[in-house]
Amino acid sequence: MARNPGTPQLLRRLNDRTALELLLSEGPLTRAELGERTGLSKVTAGQLLSRLEDRGLVEVAGQRAGGRGPHAALYGVVPSSAYVAGLEVLPESITVGVADITGKIVVEVTVDPSDGRDPVRTVRNAVQRACDTAHIGMSQLRAFVIGTRGVVDPRTGDVRFSYDLPTWHVGVLASLRERLGASVTIENDVNLVALAEHRHGAAVGHDDFAVVWAGVGQGLGVMLGGRLHRGITGGAGEIGWLPVPGEPLPVDVSHPQSGSFQRLVGQEALAGLADIYGVAGATAADQVRTATATGNDAYLKEVAGRLAVGVAAVAVVLDPGLIVLSGDLGRAGGPALAERVEQAVAKVCPSQPRVAATAVAGNPVLRGALVAALEQAREQVFSDTV
Repeated sequence: MARNPGTPQLLRRLNDRTALELLLSEGPLTRAELGERTGLSKVTAGQLLSRLEDRGLVEVAGQRAGGRGPHAALYGVVPSSAYVAGLEVLPESITVGVADITGKIVVEVTVDPSDGRDPVRTVRNAVQRACDTAHIGMSQLRAFVIGTRGVVDPRTGDVRFSYDLPTWHVGVLASLRERLGASVTIENDVNLVALAEHRHGAAVGHDDFAVVWAGVGQGLGVMLGGRLHRGITGGAGEIGWLPVPGEPLPVDVSHPQSGSFQRLVGQEALAGLADIYGVAGATAADQVRTATATGNDAYLKEVAGRLAVGVAAVAVVLDPGLIVLSGDLGRAGGPALAERVEQAVAKVCPSQPRVAATAVAGNPVLRGALVAALEQAREQVFSDTV
């Protein structure tokens, strides 16, 4: 049998990748600690660290005292070895976050998209402003992930349809990659929220779960087996269109507020409930927040019962075990609303999933975009060490 001459190089590359991941998750570490965790000898671990130092990926980050001998050097990943950008694009604003390769967010800025007629120029200007603020060059960005409210075609990566962002259409992705580089990705915003919950929030440790986004619009992010489920056309998760008994079916799907579930839990419907139960607030989220603070249990139970219709539908089809309540309503209601939704679902759903409130700090779409961007960047940077 012929030998594969690339095997030693491949093993070094795999060892390098393992070491870098360990330094990110557990570091900084000494040479001995790294060897112990990877199963490599001290000599091999030392050669590995020297190689990674030469590539500018690892540096001495401190010392650890021990015994009577000299202090042991602590090694960590060089934060500035690469940066990534995550964006949330809304009709009225664009928020850009830049993180270093360790995942630390170094800057977050929000800009006015102006007239929004040229999404490519608008995005580039927003990213440039973020880089200028952080004093880094755009050439140091290894990945860009953009979250939008639109339906993203998983086959092409292009925005197939966006009611709120009509200028984001087929062809925008190619133009963005031409201006910013091939590492630009566009993703549905609620899918990014699911990534954020999986890495930083209520779904840590769960590879099967769903995020129900309740707010101005309704959305669903589904993760099965640790992977996002987008559907053939990218339309998985458009839960606002879920048919609901007692609510009229849409007659024109070009009107996004006409879905049955959207009619049941949308702003107008909850505003009507607030009037009935005497809950003050300019928006549905404000009303839920007020009801939670004042203990208006009757109103919260009514809202929870309506949300439970969508949650139960998801549970009986997917049985994910965990459903995270996010969006403006999920944040406003917190654990109190999530608990009531779980109780309401248990009455109509045999699988009885656990319902948890979102636990992602800050902007969940942006956090998810950075999670996705970091995965891409680390794959590039950490796979090219030999």
